[in-house]
Amino acid sequence: MAFLPTTLKEVRARGWDALDVILFTGDAYIDHPAFGAAVLGRLLEAEGYRVAIVPQPNWRDDLRDFAKLGAPRLFFGVTAGAMDSMVNHYTANLRLRHDDAYTAGGAAGFRPDRAVTVYTQCLKRLFPHVPVVIGGIEASLRRLTHYDYWSDSLHPSLLVTSGADLLSYGMGDRSILQIARALENGYNAKLLRRLPQVAFLADAAYVDRLDPERTIRLPSHERCCASKEAFGAHFAVIETQSNLLHPVATLVEATGDRMVVVNPPGEPLSTEELDRSFDLPYERAPHPRYAGRGPIPAWEMIKHSVNIHRGCFGGCSFCTISAHQGKFIRSRSERSILAEVERITRMPDFRGYLSDVGAPSANMYRMSGHDRTLCERCRRPSCLHPKRCLNLDNNHRPLLALYDRIRAVKGIKKAFIGSGIRYDLFDDSPYLETVLRHHTSGRLKVAPEHTEEHVLQLMRKPPFALFERLNADFHAICRREGLPYQLIPYFISSHPGCTEQDMRALSEKVLGRLHFNLEQVQDLTPTPMTLSSVLFWTGEDPYTRRKVYVARSQEEKRRQKSWFFAPQGAQRGRRPKKMKN
Repeated sequence: MAFLPTTLKEVRARGWDALDVILFTGDAYIDHPAFGAAVLGRLLEAEGYRVAIVPQPNWRDDLRDFAKLGAPRLFFGVTAGAMDSMVNHYTANLRLRHDDAYTAGGAAGFRPDRAVTVYTQCLKRLFPHVPVVIGGIEASLRRLTHYDYWSDSLHPSLLVTSGADLLSYGMGDRSILQIARALENGYNAKLLRRLPQVAFLADAAYVDRLDPERTIRLPSHERCCASKEAFGAHFAVIETQSNLLHPVATLVEATGDRMVVVNPPGEPLSTEELDRSFDLPYERAPHPRYAGRGPIPAWEMIKHSVNIHRGCFGGCSFCTISAHQGKFIRSRSERSILAEVERITRMPDFRGYLSDVGAPSANMYRMSGHDRTLCERCRRPSCLHPKRCLNLDNNHRPLLALYDRIRAVKGIKKAFIGSGIRYDLFDDSPYLETVLRHHTSGRLKVAPEHTEEHVLQLMRKPPFALFERLNADFHAICRREGLPYQLIPYFISSHPGCTEQDMRALSEKVLGRLHFNLEQVQDLTPTPMTLSSVLFWTGEDPYTRRKVYVARSQEEKRRQKSWFFAPQGAQRGRRPKKMKN
């Protein structure tokens, strides 16, 4: 199977005189199930649609990249890529990054800031009457009023700023096909507005006709801008609705004289539907157009890895995974996973080592509630916070059986776990010992994130005592098995609620008492549609209305981060040295 076409020459080589859908992406085109544009393109292709991908179009010139393939019969699709373009471009200190992991050679500058808006506006300028559907992580998490860290202000829905006709939020495996079918006979607003998992702009008359029993009117964009309390309440409704197993409410948000309407999602993908996305005939490589331009770092990282499920029920305050992929786990079948492992063993550069058998959280495979009816009534954003749900089945046996079968595949020397592991799921499971004996490259990564209880509560992370127990168990197993391994903890500074005194306490516990040399640390970047970003902007918990300290200035943030590398003198009461950025 050939790559999806990216140029007019490649389109004509397929014998096509026109296209049904053209997808624009801020990433390089890598034909692999880890990259959204490739997945959606292959799904459309499997349904018989003629699809092309335009990766990283030049928005600075005469827009020839946007015009070169002409107008599609159905619609343009636009995504910023696998990352929000602002997170991709800037550090937590708001400094411009000098590289881009999703570009050949790791080169920066091949996508604009706020890529979804820029690409959509370019297309609307050239093809004003062709529908533009936006999606991916940037559009999904900016579908309603959101805090934008880079401008330090609230922004309206991307539907308002971009001029797009439709927004597809969350994972688009099913919705992209529904949208294509709805557009088969031309743009039909009435039909499109019935689809699940889409958002669009409407007038007040349309909203007045909605079923009031299934409609939630959020505080308007203007009200959110005028009142941080209103914005907090706005977020709490959105997060609660996003974490329901079967949400039925339509969300409506006024912005000026227009209404942003967000339809509830459809039923979660079945295992068969998820398998289908991963089983498509990908080339599993970057497009040949990148030959000689250097490696693509994101591809080098994942090319010998396997994703075993989607979703995460951890509900961490700073994380966007559950907001985009959902709280409930959707697992692939063993058949699909093992088939992908076998495909990887046939790659010419494969040397027997899978870099990751993982997922958003590596050890949630096939986990769900014992009693599904309780899950259907649940409104919690996390199954693990403030304490683990008694209804959660955290049985690791299906995952351990999968590991056994992967190890048995011919050509596999070692299958590493590179994704983060939730150690608050272990209990008495042999999971940790199995991972250390068979699936660790020498460095096991976990994310306690902080040491102080009040900060961990705001982060929705488990008590630090659980990490200390993990640390003891880790070293006990390593001693018993003769394994010279390292435990690598991740920590975050400047999270709302965290003061410099809290960072000093973290330093004393982690660098002093536990003797870690920290490598995996970061300063918080508040990203759209996360609780952390709401705490950062409002200075209070939207659920309890309690005030929260926020390190807002870059100097405060630098001082907090410097405690990760505090010399021993700092632990005796002296201020740590300033870090260079």
